[in-house]
Amino acid sequence: VQLQASGGGLVQPGGTLTLSCAASASTLADYGIGWFRQAPGKEREAVSCISATGGTTDYRDSVKGRFTISRDNAKNTVYLQMSSLKPEDTGVYVCAAPLIRHTTLCGFSPYEYDYWGQGTQVTVSS
Repeated sequence: VQLQASGGGLVQPGGTLTLSCAASASTLADYGIGWFRQAPGKEREAVSCISATGGTTDYRDSVKGRFTISRDNAKNTVYLQMSSLKPEDTGVYVCAAPLIRHTTLCGFSPYEYDYWGQGTQVTVSS
């Protein structure tokens, strides 16, 4: 599975961005997707995930109520809508998929994910 994240950019605090995770040469609908981010000097952290079925989603506490993960299987894309952005949301955002398909759950451990895409930079600054 080849994944590509896009949609990052520079946004002011309180602004919104929508990230996309697209798959090439594969059916993204078969896979759960996790979004991770890494800020300079910090460890990579999980942000959100969605199961292959779309029935399970999860968010880290600091983004709950501000971020929404969704999937459009017809477009082979998973989205991360980010609103009320804060400077601490700054980082390189990467999407990842596990080896196992058709999952009904999703998790935050990076060890659950086998395929990692290129990241997209999100900078929240005034």
